[in-house]
Amino acid sequence: MAQYDVIIIGAGPGGYVSAIRCAQLGLKTAIVEGRETLGGTCLNVGCIPSKALLHATHMLHEAEHNFADMGLKGKSPSVDWTQMKSYKTDVVGQNTGGIEFLMKKNKIDWLKGWASIPAAGQVKVGDDTHETKNIVIASGSVPSSLPGVEVDNDKGIVVDSTGALDLPKVPKKMTVIGAGVIGLELGSVYARLGAEVTVVEYMDAICPGMDADVQRTFKRILEKQGLKFIMGAAVQGVDATKTKAKVRYLPKKGGDEEVVDADVVLVATGRKPFAEGLGLDALGVKLTERGQIAVDGKWATNVPGIYAIGDVIEGPMLAHKAEDEGMAVADVLAGNHGHVNYGVIPGVVYTTPEVATVGATEAALKAEGRKIKTGKFMFMGNARAKAVHQGDGFVKIIVDKETDRVLGAAIIGPAAGDMIHELCVAMEFGASAQDIALTCHAHPTYSEAVREAALACGDGAIHS
Repeated sequence: MAQYDVIIIGAGPGGYVSAIRCAQLGLKTAIVEGRETLGGTCLNVGCIPSKALLHATHMLHEAEHNFADMGLKGKSPSVDWTQMKSYKTDVVGQNTGGIEFLMKKNKIDWLKGWASIPAAGQVKVGDDTHETKNIVIASGSVPSSLPGVEVDNDKGIVVDSTGALDLPKVPKKMTVIGAGVIGLELGSVYARLGAEVTVVEYMDAICPGMDADVQRTFKRILEKQGLKFIMGAAVQGVDATKTKAKVRYLPKKGGDEEVVDADVVLVATGRKPFAEGLGLDALGVKLTERGQIAVDGKWATNVPGIYAIGDVIEGPMLAHKAEDEGMAVADVLAGNHGHVNYGVIPGVVYTTPEVATVGATEAALKAEGRKIKTGKFMFMGNARAKAVHQGDGFVKIIVDKETDRVLGAAIIGPAAGDMIHELCVAMEFGASAQDIALTCHAHPTYSEAVREAALACGDGAIHS
């Protein structure tokens, strides 16, 4: 058996990026993956396929609602659900195939199968045990379960996010349990396809933890798009037959149990770390109270030579956070300094409009006693946004009142997931709102709204 410098367990965004960086830094590297394709949950049954469906259904929405206004006349397209799923599958195939090419290009060995760790310095895959100086666990996460709710993706009635990407047909009624990113994205997909979508959420606001201004505006926009919301509802269980389901819930404010009927129930109550079968208990690897692998500032566990990154450790379960950690831990293993700025990790909801945030929220900063000021600009004042029927939403920038340094930002509007990175870069360099306001922005672009929000932190925006 080959002696490796590092074996990485899991070929999702964190694992495969880490493997490439390790190889670039001269480390003899192998990656373990039991799926038939690389890319993990994100590329196979998560981020990428859902974005394909979001794009396809957004095109449908444009054809049904906005084409005629732009002078594009004709019969609205019909939906071939089988072909739409085929398009999604093709997108996935192109991306996973690209990852396999990158493994070969960087001379990374793919150890096909599921891993276990008999001891530090050893990774067992199938009947073979491989020797390695270091192990990086990047095994990702799986959908969380909910008491009283049994998910069975094969039956297609009560499903998780994986099952929701491959339903046999578009349901007439869908109930989504959980108003987080996954629930709202997939709920939007099926609402555009004609389903009556009802979202049941335990909290009193959607996207818990997000800026309150964004939560209110986002919910209002989604309601205009046809989604219905039942807030403050504690789901007690789901009763499913071969063709239907009933979601039972208790209102938090009190009252009798209520019921929502559905053809399909999507359970979107978050995700949990996945490390089953690795043998962490026998190794003595410490876990947090929430079942995550405990690591130090260099992503090392308490067992020498074993590291962990991505969804299996603390922090937001985001592909790009895992990628950053993957590159950073590679630097550590190569004897360099690895760094991740956890204060500047953007989050994006890929609905239409998109929602993107970075840094601290206004509420969190006020709770800390920070003196802040905010600048806000509505997309209704942005010429490009109005031209493409996306004038809803805004850009909000939060800055330190004394230094004008950017502390956080939120965008709800067109291309928010791309525009947020201007603010990420500004925060990385310690920029002030004035720095952004004095930077020339091309006209007409959506990004002008960022400049206007920065101007609003000072003497005032121009177009509002």
